[in-house]
Amino acid sequence: MNEEFYQKLIEHISDGIYYVDLSKKITFWNKAAERITGYTKQEVMDARCSDNMLRHIDEMGRELCISGCPLSKTIKDGQIRTMDVYLHHKDGHRVPVTVRAAPIPDKDGKTVGVVETFSDNSRRIDIIQELSKLRKEAFADPLTGIGNRRFAEITIKNKIQELQSFYLPFGILFVDIDHFKQCNDTYGHNTGDRVLIMVAKTMSNVLRHLDFVARWGGEEFVVILTNINKDVLGRVAERIRVFIERSWLMVENQKLTVTVSIGGTMAIEKDSIDSLIERADSQMYSSKNSGRNRVSLAS
Repeated sequence: MNEEFYQKLIEHISDGIYYVDLSKKITFWNKAAERITGYTKQEVMDARCSDNMLRHIDEMGRELCISGCPLSKTIKDGQIRTMDVYLHHKDGHRVPVTVRAAPIPDKDGKTVGVVETFSDNSRRIDIIQELSKLRKEAFADPLTGIGNRRFAEITIKNKIQELQSFYLPFGILFVDIDHFKQCNDTYGHNTGDRVLIMVAKTMSNVLRHLDFVARWGGEEFVVILTNINKDVLGRVAERIRVFIERSWLMVENQKLTVTVSIGGTMAIEKDSIDSLIERADSQMYSSKNSGRNRVSLAS
């Protein structure tokens, strides 16, 4: 079989594949890599993943390009590595992937580069199915594709009933994008829309299958977390904050980043939708008043 056959074979694999030389310059990028990341072959060839492109982070939000890069470690010691990371999508949001870095040796067994494969771990299929259902029932936000305010209210109502009947604990987070009006005024509403989509997708991709995120209105979002305690609520809130802080859009050849202020609370049996939202909203304003880009939880 000739080289063209193997080239076509690689292009039809569902996992993203790219190859880097010893300087970590990208010299191969397949179709699946384009689909998962949003970056075309032309955009990444001869670039490095740390060149404001993929910028992998781990589940704690730590940048692996600075320390902990699996490519660098494999180049150094020739060992195969597998790791769950979050890469940066061209549209700004974070995508959860499993990466596998393997050394490529020359005829003498010396490493001359590394091939990395990565598979999309996001809830893509589940989200598409959920979105289709939401649209049919008029519960989807048309811009971001997540649930709308009506969806959030119905979900919270159901969770309160489950808490009262079966003692199933849940909590909510109220998330507000910092200085969003300034972003709109500076860059225009089209860029503002891109920011909203980026934030919504990043939150969706860091949540569990049984959790929900909805756009409450404007630049405000509600996250509903099932079967948790206050400690977990705080950890998830901090994770959302860090992941959004480390996501970005390229606007006029400049990196545009945003932060969020988050308020959270656990639900209690006597709660209504209004009382729960009011408590989380109050905590969100505590975060705003304390300097923004932080998390506050009700005691």
